[in-house]
Amino acid sequence: MRPLEFGWFLPTAGDTTCYGDREALIEPSPELFDRVVTAAAAAGFEYLLVPVSTIGWDAYIASAIMIGRSRSIRMLVAARPGYVNPVLLAKMITTFDQLSGGRIAINLIAGQSETETRGEGIRYAKEERYDLMDEEVEILKALWATRGPVDFDGRFHTLRGARISPQPFQRPHPPFYLGGGSGQAWEISAKHSDVHLFWGDTVERIAENIRDIRGLAARHGRAEQIGFGMRLQIVCRETEAEAWEAAHELVRDVTDRQTSFIRTHYASSVANQRVQELAMKHGDLIAPHLWTGITRVRPGAGIAVVGDPVQCADTLQQFIDVGCHSFCLSGYLHDEEAERFARLVRPILQERNPGRLAA
Repeated sequence: MRPLEFGWFLPTAGDTTCYGDREALIEPSPELFDRVVTAAAAAGFEYLLVPVSTIGWDAYIASAIMIGRSRSIRMLVAARPGYVNPVLLAKMITTFDQLSGGRIAINLIAGQSETETRGEGIRYAKEERYDLMDEEVEILKALWATRGPVDFDGRFHTLRGARISPQPFQRPHPPFYLGGGSGQAWEISAKHSDVHLFWGDTVERIAENIRDIRGLAARHGRAEQIGFGMRLQIVCRETEAEAWEAAHELVRDVTDRQTSFIRTHYASSVANQRVQELAMKHGDLIAPHLWTGITRVRPGAGIAVVGDPVQCADTLQQFIDVGCHSFCLSGYLHDEEAERFARLVRPILQERNPGRLAA
């Protein structure tokens, strides 16, 4: 069995305890980021997901600055097709990899919002972006595997004598993560990813998806190489009542306009479609402690584990038992919830999964 790993989230667009109350917003700042990085490292999280969005601070600059705030944590930072020339991107990643001593991982993202993508000057449609992603990952891998010049003839890129320095610190290269829900995303993951991250769903659906993606990976000779994980929110408190109070506070006074924006602005994303489908089909609860409430106001990973320490551990353990080993979590406030997870939930999971969590 694979070791279990737990990642946390760097809120580069700010933090909050109530999405419906502007007064509750904590603006992004170096001080906020420093608190979160310090708390996540102290809590034993292995990596930090650094998001990319129009409203968030730049992921690469934030990652490069904040990596120095910890001696252990890795940064999971995005590679988006079409945004950076792949030769330059390969050099950026390996420079980070060398300077940090191997503390970078790559999050493959095709983009959730067509409006944002067009606004940022990317002319490719979603389907083309996955084709471009595949080609650019091929280029990254070729540059990292070859010390001499690289030639490449593709649909989007032509290289003659390309080379980079430095080579990766991690061998053969930093790990790839991918969290898409479409068939194209699954195919890219099967071919390239070290970890496919699912957003919240029923345990039965996740088990089916693991079987399907592993089957795709087998066609590339990677059935045993690919791993699986969950991207979830968590709201844990000493008692269940306190946890639900905090969860409901997060969406207090959220307006229909906010919810409508989330459902239309990100409608082209298959993964977002699935999240909204779950919310409409199941209402607030997919399972007793798997809550859809944050999907009203947040795109992407809006499904949350809510409960007391044992209830939260029980819910996560169900995903572990069907084959997930990596958990990318987040909670509110991000520094405080990281500390609660380490104190309340992690010891239970460590006891239940002996030898699979780092001490």
